[in-house]
Amino acid sequence: MRFDYGYEEQRLDKHYDLNLLKKLYAFGKPYRGLFSWAILLVISITLLDLALPYVTKVVIDRYIVPRTSNHEENHKHEEKRTRFYRADISNPKVSDILKKYNITYNKEEVIALIPYEKLAEMDRGDVFILRAKDIRGVGLAAAVLLALVITGFFLDFFEIMLMEYTGQMVMHDLRMQLFNHIQDLSVSFFTRNPTGRLVTRVTSDVQNMHEFFTSVISVVFKDIFLLFGIMIVLIGINWKFALVSFTVMPFVVIASFSFSNRAREAFRTLRVKIAEINSRIAETIGGIKVIQLFRKEGENYEGFEKINHENYIAGMKQIHVLAIFMPVIELLGSVSVALVIFYGGGNVISSEVTIGALVAFISYMKMFFRPIRDIADKYNILQNAMSSAERIFLILDNEHTAGHNMHDYSPETIDKVLFYNKLFGKINSIEFKNVSFGYAPDEQVLNNITLYIRSGEKIAVVGPTGTGKTTLLNLLERFYDPESGVILVNGTDIREIPPALLRSKMALVMQDSFLFSGTVRENIARGKSGITDQEMEHIIDASNCRAIIERLPQGLDTVLSEGGRSISSGERQLISIARALARDPEIIMLDEATSYVDSDTESRIEKAVGNLMKGRTSIIIAHRLSTARRADRIIVLKKGKVIESGSHEELIRMKGFYYRLFSL
Repeated sequence: MRFDYGYEEQRLDKHYDLNLLKKLYAFGKPYRGLFSWAILLVISITLLDLALPYVTKVVIDRYIVPRTSNHEENHKHEEKRTRFYRADISNPKVSDILKKYNITYNKEEVIALIPYEKLAEMDRGDVFILRAKDIRGVGLAAAVLLALVITGFFLDFFEIMLMEYTGQMVMHDLRMQLFNHIQDLSVSFFTRNPTGRLVTRVTSDVQNMHEFFTSVISVVFKDIFLLFGIMIVLIGINWKFALVSFTVMPFVVIASFSFSNRAREAFRTLRVKIAEINSRIAETIGGIKVIQLFRKEGENYEGFEKINHENYIAGMKQIHVLAIFMPVIELLGSVSVALVIFYGGGNVISSEVTIGALVAFISYMKMFFRPIRDIADKYNILQNAMSSAERIFLILDNEHTAGHNMHDYSPETIDKVLFYNKLFGKINSIEFKNVSFGYAPDEQVLNNITLYIRSGEKIAVVGPTGTGKTTLLNLLERFYDPESGVILVNGTDIREIPPALLRSKMALVMQDSFLFSGTVRENIARGKSGITDQEMEHIIDASNCRAIIERLPQGLDTVLSEGGRSISSGERQLISIARALARDPEIIMLDEATSYVDSDTESRIEKAVGNLMKGRTSIIIAHRLSTARRADRIIVLKKGKVIESGSHEELIRMKGFYYRLFSL
């Protein structure tokens, strides 16, 4: 058989982001109200950020370095302009200062023009009196700036808390839907996907989506608003000056597109390699006994080293892309500021632009490239998230589910199943009709199997290894569906019956029983919820588990390790039989429950199995013919076909294939 047991993952299409965003929107839609409030806070924070440099401009132009006035009447023939300070002479103290320094002015006017050179010659106290209004304006502006910063702090706090809460809720929903969908996938899916790959999807890939919903959405909205806001403000201050500042924008756009294409591939490769590493680690831990037994630590190390090196190369490629882009943006930002200083400085000298406007332009241009750097940084997270989302939706879009949910079936089908349950009360017949199946398209395991099982009949299935004995049970449990033919229960195709209803009437005891981490009581009760203490005692006795329970330190409340590895295989078998008894099934399927145990434990298991099979339809995969001879009927499989059928005595008299197996 050929399956996808390796670590290499599917390479994905390059143009998938739009569809991904639509699918991600479905998870964010229930919280769109919270997102709207967060975006409103982001807009408010952006407006506050835009206001800070503009307030600085106003302070400089109005109070610190007021726009110069030209006294043309007295200076018509001067080649250079003289800068004057406009003093309000309605204040008697100002008039006294003007007299003190012999500064002439027109008493009929309200404003006196004082050359700035005279201000430099005055005492500090006199300057404070002259510029008292400016000082009050500076103080008021400082208070306004402080109020804006404090307001921004609180808005930032609420915005972060709101986005974090919303992001956590979205991730909670995504993780639960992913986990629920994984549980509902058919068994064939798990044969193609290593455990480590699926663990990566539910853990680190979902966590990457958390960063997308919390930091990326808020920061990108804020940065986009900030970019457009800065452009509008700069054009409003001086549109010619703004156009000069934006001359580097085409280069920024080219660099951004180049970066985005390279970053996408780097992150996709990185997500693949992380999943491959997790898969390799999971396989190593699961097979550590075999690795150590055959002294394959070195080879296993070399295999992991290869995958880890490929992950290192992918990580370095991602860093290389970022290491080129960020300095390029810094360089373009510096060039833009240099253009502003060169062009704006000349205009300040010619008095076409104020000093405040120049300072504001420099501040805004530095601020302009900050969101570009932020967007580039968040683009890293976005691409990482999109790479993770691609892998997550590969699972969520997988439609090969086991169909556990009742809403997956039509009302007519459900009514039909309930009708059969009510009419018969139990399963009266199981029929395999011309069933063929293969795990791979070109490798047939079962070929045209026809088999009828009556209620209460005990059937043993024997044959060489690889003839499809266990596959029969897998098909009846609907772990897989037949490629051709049908399996009927009470005359109904089991594909029309929800597996939850079908499996509620069945119990399977496998060769190597799996127990969950938890108490013995919890493992037994997994067969059926709501078991009373009296029922539990009966189950323990019927399954021959009394000696095990008494030996364990906390009895039924003893906690077992993962897989039940803290107890022996025979004890695991007995507890799994107890779990099957708790379910009180109509059909018992045994995949040679005594294969891995000693003779004493085998005797105890056979007694428990006998109690389990009483009054129930039983299908036994028998590797030991001593088990098969106690069955009502024996089905002999060879190369995927039924070649003989009958009781032990009948098959012995036939002296066919079963006779030769028994003789051996």
